[in-house]
Amino acid sequence: MIIGHAGIFVQDQSHARQFYTETLGFVLKHDIPLGNGDRWLTVVSPERPDGVELLLEPTSNPVATTIQNALFESGVPAQMFTVDNLDAEYERMAARGVEFTMQPTDAGSAKIADFNDTCGNLIRLMQMLG
Repeated sequence: MIIGHAGIFVQDQSHARQFYTETLGFVLKHDIPLGNGDRWLTVVSPERPDGVELLLEPTSNPVATTIQNALFESGVPAQMFTVDNLDAEYERMAARGVEFTMQPTDAGSAKIADFNDTCGNLIRLMQMLG
């Protein structure tokens, strides 16, 4: 068994597609209309195009909106992305206008930073140390 997909709620799938591909640099994997205005929309890392797909799920269900808002307001990241060099990734993303809510911070065996994905979520970047 493998993890094939990980989901994250987004307020606007078109905006999420643009942010996750153009700003963050992920690659579009699937964009399939579901018939009700929502889409099966996934992106992947360019470093692992056959790896785990991130499903950009619509918040059309009120429960999804409640969960997303509660996580954001509590400062809890909705997803975590692993990077090899957090400082370099922070600089690259900041130069593209990404708003960080937590600058690179030493967290013992890892270095972490959080950013606002402009889609209703906080995302954590993590670099394992040592």
